[in-house]
Amino acid sequence: MNDLVRRYGLSLTAVFIAVTAFWLLALVILPDLYLFENSFRPYLPIVEVGGPKDFYSFDNYLTFFRSPIHIEIFILTIVYSSVVTVLCFVIAYPLAYYLAKVARSNVVPTLFLLLLIPLWVSEVLRAFAWFIILALKGPLNFMLMGIGIIDQPIRWMTGFRSVVIGLVYTYVLFMLFPVYNAIQSLDTNQIEAAEDLGSPWWRTHWRVILPHAKPGIASGAVMVFMLSAGSILVPTLLASTNSRWFTEIIQQWMFEAQDWNTGSAYAFLLLLICTIFISIVMRLFRVKLSDIAK
Repeated sequence: MNDLVRRYGLSLTAVFIAVTAFWLLALVILPDLYLFENSFRPYLPIVEVGGPKDFYSFDNYLTFFRSPIHIEIFILTIVYSSVVTVLCFVIAYPLAYYLAKVARSNVVPTLFLLLLIPLWVSEVLRAFAWFIILALKGPLNFMLMGIGIIDQPIRWMTGFRSVVIGLVYTYVLFMLFPVYNAIQSLDTNQIEAAEDLGSPWWRTHWRVILPHAKPGIASGAVMVFMLSAGSILVPTLLASTNSRWFTEIIQQWMFEAQDWNTGSAYAFLLLLICTIFISIVMRLFRVKLSDIAK
């Protein structure tokens, strides 16, 4: 706070704090509190709201546990969100290392610009583009058949394959940037010292670079997992009939059934269980919140 006052002055600092407080309170905290309060109330016609039938209970939450299909969809959402997170790390880590320690400094801005160009297009259009690419007679199958890798078209739009591909493409940069920042802060002399002492490349990464990049990896993994589990556009456009995402169930409760109470309960269950899952994984991998906040 003192640094902000010294840098920007008291008036401008007060404006920053007021705008931030308004953003958090009016656009995040109050709407979430409203949905949380409604998640304990029954879905009633408007004329009965506030009447004797309008009371607090856990019925909306119990609806989830009474539905084996919804439980199965939720578990699959968690599993495939984890798969997306791992794939994003596998793709982002080598690229982040190359950008941070191998590529020439005058080339890095151009490479970052090329990576950021897809973000100039909306997520809807990018999902539609993948819908066309992964179609049975789309460009991907046409190319693979043209170079002789496959003999007949592959149905990419079955199961969770298309959803995983779309989510990895959409959120891989959220893994790349934190990992890049973490690796960039590593002193190159430590890498050269390990190599001079005879360490093979894989051991240098395992014992020197990965431990140093752990905060960036943890931050990227949390972002990618939560964004994947809470995604609605990509699963809606790329999923098949046997690969439903849990957010689609929430959307059905809220917009098709017009039952915002049960939809709110499902949304908070998603948030709560995902938070518990992330906490367990962080404990297993010995990652602390302070590591993510670095």
